[in-house]
Amino acid sequence: MKPVLGTVNRVLLGLAGLVLLVVGGSVLAVGLGAPAPSWWIHDGRHDVLLSDAERTRWRDSGWWWPVVLAVLTVLVVLALWWLTAVLRRRRLAEVLVDTGDGAGASLRGRALQSVLAAQASALDGVAKAHVRLTGRRDAPRTRVQLALDPHADPSTTLHTLTAQALARAKDSARLDAMPSEVRMRSVKHRAERVS
Repeated sequence: MKPVLGTVNRVLLGLAGLVLLVVGGSVLAVGLGAPAPSWWIHDGRHDVLLSDAERTRWRDSGWWWPVVLAVLTVLVVLALWWLTAVLRRRRLAEVLVDTGDGAGASLRGRALQSVLAAQASALDGVAKAHVRLTGRRDAPRTRVQLALDPHADPSTTLHTLTAQALARAKDSARLDAMPSEVRMRSVKHRAERVS
């Protein structure tokens, strides 16, 4: 999940949960006989949620139904957008490989990810590597995260990764291009004592 989408998802879930918890807890407490809170919209335990006057208050106003329909439409569109964003696959399940005979083949995305991660981890100065495939089946993209040892030169590591592992993967899958995003960070280590 993209970082912004993940943040929006967490905030919306948190707000919805908080509102439901406060309102539901208040309804339960008042229903069990506790005194109604000061902000509660009803008087007591036997009060109805919406009285006849509240339900029919704006029914004859010309603006009421268009506003209700517009708000509900916006809520439905936002809920559908949120649902599709949450259910959308984050990783590429397979990559289409052009075999040259017109039939083609499919390569499992996790297999390609693990091979790329193993090759990246084997590079000099790389402590740990994580690879993720995104994009479409016929146009995959890679996201590589490297944890570099303190002695590693980032430019040399990037050049070696690009020239060897990523180029080999692109050629093996017979892709015209395989855009890649590489993020590097250094591994934390203890300070060495110099005498």
